[in-house]
Amino acid sequence: MDIAEKFDQGCCMMRDTTAGWNIIAPREFIDFSCTAEYQDGLLSCGVSFDYGEAGQSCVRWFNHPRDWSCVPQKDNADHSLLTGYIQTDLREMLPQSAVFSAMASTLVNFYTDLRKALRM
Repeated sequence: MDIAEKFDQGCCMMRDTTAGWNIIAPREFIDFSCTAEYQDGLLSCGVSFDYGEAGQSCVRWFNHPRDWSCVPQKDNADHSLLTGYIQTDLREMLPQSAVFSAMASTLVNFYTDLRKALRM
């Protein structure tokens, strides 16, 4: 994940790239994202856009409107609850078992990378 272009007030264009899996080529998402403080936590909303050319050997995927919220736990200040809603359009016919496997590993990698980034 990297920031392709930064705007004012917590808004940016983000580029997410996934690895390929068996019959699924590597994927790339370009999302416009806005993040703001909300109550005691953070709220991030976004949607995909056709923005530039897809990276080499990548297929452009598309996210419909999505959001993430991160709310600190009142009883444990060292922990937060992260909740995400994602609606991904695969833009091609793929076996459902391959989709479930690919999405599961992508989300595991996303959370692992997010955890590392938050510890910096």
